[in-house]
Amino acid sequence: MQAEYTARLEARRRTLADRERTHVRMSRLRLAIAAAGVVMLFAGGAPWVPWLLVPLAAFLIAAAVHARVLDARDRARSAVAFYERGLARLRHEWMGQGSRGDQYAPAGHPYAEDLDLFGCGSLFELLSSARTRAGEDTLAAWLLAPAPPTEVRDRQAAVRELAPMLDLREAVAVLGDGIRIGVDAPTLRGWAASQVSLGRPAVRLVLAALATITAALLGWWLVADPPPVLVVRAAVILLGVHGLIGLWYRARVQDVLHAVDPASRDLELLTGLLHRIETATFTSPRLRALQAELGGRARPASAEIARLAQLVALLRSRRNVLFALPAALVLWTTQVAHGIEAWRRRAGPHVARWLAVSGEFEALTSMAAFAAEHPDYAFPEVVASEAGPATDEEDGDRTTAWTDHGPASASTASPASRQAAPMIEVEGLAHVLLPDTAVPNDVALGADAPHLLIVSGSNMSGKSTFLRALGVAVVLAQAGAPVRATRFRCTPLAVGASIRIQDSLQDGRSRFFAEITRLKQVVDLARTRRGGALFLLDEILAGTNSHDRRHGAEALLRGLIALGAIGLATTHDLALGEIVHHPDVRAANVHFEDAFVDGVLRFDYRLRPGLVRTSNALELMRSIGLEV
Repeated sequence: MQAEYTARLEARRRTLADRERTHVRMSRLRLAIAAAGVVMLFAGGAPWVPWLLVPLAAFLIAAAVHARVLDARDRARSAVAFYERGLARLRHEWMGQGSRGDQYAPAGHPYAEDLDLFGCGSLFELLSSARTRAGEDTLAAWLLAPAPPTEVRDRQAAVRELAPMLDLREAVAVLGDGIRIGVDAPTLRGWAASQVSLGRPAVRLVLAALATITAALLGWWLVADPPPVLVVRAAVILLGVHGLIGLWYRARVQDVLHAVDPASRDLELLTGLLHRIETATFTSPRLRALQAELGGRARPASAEIARLAQLVALLRSRRNVLFALPAALVLWTTQVAHGIEAWRRRAGPHVARWLAVSGEFEALTSMAAFAAEHPDYAFPEVVASEAGPATDEEDGDRTTAWTDHGPASASTASPASRQAAPMIEVEGLAHVLLPDTAVPNDVALGADAPHLLIVSGSNMSGKSTFLRALGVAVVLAQAGAPVRATRFRCTPLAVGASIRIQDSLQDGRSRFFAEITRLKQVVDLARTRRGGALFLLDEILAGTNSHDRRHGAEALLRGLIALGAIGLATTHDLALGEIVHHPDVRAANVHFEDAFVDGVLRFDYRLRPGLVRTSNALELMRSIGLEV
């Protein structure tokens, strides 16, 4: 993909340079034509006035051609930016260059902040290539809430189909104005669904007829010498009628103007996006369903949005100084406002659906670009909850022995005596936000594997990153995207995390209180989603004394497992590792190691079974000059 991006980038740069040269030549040509017209006027005098139509026509033609050149130049510039951003992602130089999505980070969400979903260098910034607000809204919603397995499979099929469609993704990327996000979806959706404020369609026809008659009479008045008295009187009367009509509709027309102006920004971008969805050839059911949502009417969705864009352009033309007086004489603003309201009456009820289609398509193309740029990432298998080993109360013949190396033997319980249990199986897992040098690890939770992993290790050994890697992978899996692993299989899971906990001076909360509040949220999640929750707990209860920490942490973990949840908990308190010997907890110890070599602390980030046997805290303190 890097070679393809590089080749296309060079081609688009050459195109951009060519368009810039053409732009300069067209500017000079228009200046020359204007200068020729001025020379003809002053040198030839009155007899040459009719001939000024020639340079005027040439100037208008040159202006039209120049506008096309400028549009092509802007598209080439956007294409250059598109491939530059793609190469930045491949080189892991993308942080701080894309849309951060800070507005989507909800307070109190069970994992958004802990897993770095939004913000600078976030998962959202890595994924999002959306051009519209609807696209960003949809992608953020998918990251914040898991989809059911059938939905995940439909999205995966669509992502797989879109991944090789680089031309389509480029065509969407060059729509509109550079890389700016356009189309305020909530505003447009709200305006389209609101009540129509102007009269019936027949009123629009009457206004058009009056304007036509008035314009004809005014034209007769201007060309006739002398104009007939009846024509003058009729024109004056109609102008008076126009004034009364304008006053009658003034308040409602102003309401239309104030409502449509913010709602109608960047409609050309939405038109182009919908047109590409309508005209592309797709085979996956999800993409074909999106196309079907845009059809079924006399006019396709893109044509309807294009019509609204034309009406808004006509409305804004009243601001032209040369056109302002003629527009006022024929009730231009009132007539166009009626046209906009007629459009809203006809197409407004469908706008919310069209925006939803465009948003979903952009979310899918964002994940498709991610898949195309990482062909070695695995598409997860999200399956229905499997039957896990029965509890002691349910089956007295359970023979599973849980050790630091996992299960020593399988349960002898029959399928009928088992209850649904969550499960994760991952091979080659690494954090998607880390560079290519990240060390992969395998992990299995639930079913016949441990339901709880106690992760120990020294500072900076990779414990927290490992928790985040697994959490982000589960989020991506249930959004329909590929994950950074060679194999990934899981049941539907609600994620609850306590990794990045901070105190709050404004709220008067200590770190410990903030942590136990989050832990309560995790427990409530496990209770609500019994048999379908994943917990990720980092340095559990680190803000209290060792006695309370040990007993509180063990009780909390036992409670989560009893509720049918699976998860990981990191700790520096090795005594917590003794929980694996508890008969009611299917748990195992794993750890990350480190070593001081020639005064340098080194990590290999490999997950190993058992408790960690080394500690680097004192050596690390000595290495920076602290006397301990």
